[in-house]
Amino acid sequence: MTLPTVSSPHPASILHDGFLLLGFALAFVLLFRRLGLGATLGYLLAGAVLGPFVLNLVGDAEQKLGFAELGITLLLFLVGLELDPSKLWKMKRDILGLGLLQVSICGLALAGAIMLTTNFSPAAALALGLPLALSSTAQVLPMLQSSGRLKTRFGERAFSILLFQDLSIIPLITIITALSRNPADAGGPPGWLLAVETVGAIAGLVAAGRFLIRPLFRLIGNLGEREMFVVAALFTVLAAGAVMELLGLSTALGAFIAGVMLADSPYRHELEADVEPFRSILLGLFFLAVGMMLDLGAIARDPLFVLSMALMLITVKAAVMFGLARLFGVPWRGALALGLLLSQGGEFGFVLFAQASHALLIAPEAASLFGAVVTLSMATTPFLMMATRRFRAEPVPKTAATREGPSNDGANALIVGYGRFGQAAGQVLQAAGITVTLIDTDVEMIDVAGTFGAKVYFGDGTRIDMLRQAGAAAAEMILFCIDGDQLDAAMLAAVHEAFPRAAVFVRAFDRRAMIKLRDAPATLLVRETFESAIAMARAALDNAGLSNEAITRAETLFRARDNERLLLQIGAGDPRVARDRILTAPEPQEMNGEPG
Repeated sequence: MTLPTVSSPHPASILHDGFLLLGFALAFVLLFRRLGLGATLGYLLAGAVLGPFVLNLVGDAEQKLGFAELGITLLLFLVGLELDPSKLWKMKRDILGLGLLQVSICGLALAGAIMLTTNFSPAAALALGLPLALSSTAQVLPMLQSSGRLKTRFGERAFSILLFQDLSIIPLITIITALSRNPADAGGPPGWLLAVETVGAIAGLVAAGRFLIRPLFRLIGNLGEREMFVVAALFTVLAAGAVMELLGLSTALGAFIAGVMLADSPYRHELEADVEPFRSILLGLFFLAVGMMLDLGAIARDPLFVLSMALMLITVKAAVMFGLARLFGVPWRGALALGLLLSQGGEFGFVLFAQASHALLIAPEAASLFGAVVTLSMATTPFLMMATRRFRAEPVPKTAATREGPSNDGANALIVGYGRFGQAAGQVLQAAGITVTLIDTDVEMIDVAGTFGAKVYFGDGTRIDMLRQAGAAAAEMILFCIDGDQLDAAMLAAVHEAFPRAAVFVRAFDRRAMIKLRDAPATLLVRETFESAIAMARAALDNAGLSNEAITRAETLFRARDNERLLLQIGAGDPRVARDRILTAPEPQEMNGEPG
């Protein structure tokens, strides 16, 4: 039997391509991170080096780009999880006001500039200018996350604009279709029908989330199958994106809606922890593919055009965004930062350029050339943010340098385990005005707690990634109120290393758990029933008529004996040692006292 042979200089192999893509990405990203230039630029350059215009080691960039766009979809899903509908409603002014003005004014200004400086027709200039008004969600959101500004007022404004840009893809496709010179587009659906389909799809996704997806996650949570939780999370994202794609709409928008509909569910943090690794890998692959598609030949043939267009794009968008931000009351430093952060072209530009080429508004060569302009503009953003950091930084008030003590009187706390022990601990912390995030894996308990007004998130609080998603990096204390058998010293050491600013408090179920956790770097280990047993014994002695002095003497003796015994047991690692320290008979000298 003769096997067929493949005559190709670069045989198609997932392992071959994956090895090279991940290897180059690792090297370039580490280098660029070390130089302070950001991961995005590292991915882009790694892709350009691997691509057909330099080393030509990996091919089929378009197919990889299509697959890697799942990274953007997952990114929008995670962003949606951070925004419940009420918070989204509060951002409506920035979304519908600032976002609408940014896309409209930037798009028309860029179309006008293209028409004045080139030989493109008005229709072609509009088909190019409007897509260039969109910024890169895949680049801007990770930059905001890494700088810790995503949840700030500045980050909310930037996200509002990006969200409106994603929503605007639908009318932009409609505009390009209306301008089309391709007879095949004449039978396409009208714009009003696309709008109705969009509203219907969003309503359908919200209904599916409430009546199908949430019960599904509840069932999986009861079964305790974490692997199925990962499968269900990815299924939710892909299903939402597939529905939108079927209607010719934005898959990222579908994923965002799916995230929003689950934002106020108990499964939010578990979903974030499960989806985040896939998002990181696919988003990196997306920028690798964009770098591979960077047509260095087109740039070499007409470098002045590409550079001048990229410069025009950045200048126009930054200037317009700066003016709009000032109009909306943003201080000039924040307005400058917002303008520069959103000054690049976006990944959806590639989609809309292809649409314009299909509509016979621009030639394929022009689509490739402006794709290079978008990629070049994306590469400049990290440099622009670094170069202007000193000018954008808010001045430090003179009183700040002399202020002593902490900046606030409260602290953030995570409580892992919301059984009877965690409930009591959590209520005491909240009584002191401390914000508490509650995590548990018992779905029925979560439901019951919800009927009493307590918001408990589903998730395994012994996982580092789960704790990070729940906010452990910013917390000042983490309380493990679960059984000691679920914890060990190595796990608590990993928690301490990952979140060094958080004090760790641990509920130990019994003496065996105390011995097991003897090397754990915890601020406090406390046995669950120890203090309550002493409280009951004190009440019994008081009822028996002993004086307060005698009761305190008895308690002191017991605590000393018990502590001495526990230390010996911890040293030996055996709960059977030091049995002679147990009080098994009355101690006349210690227990005598005058009746109270």
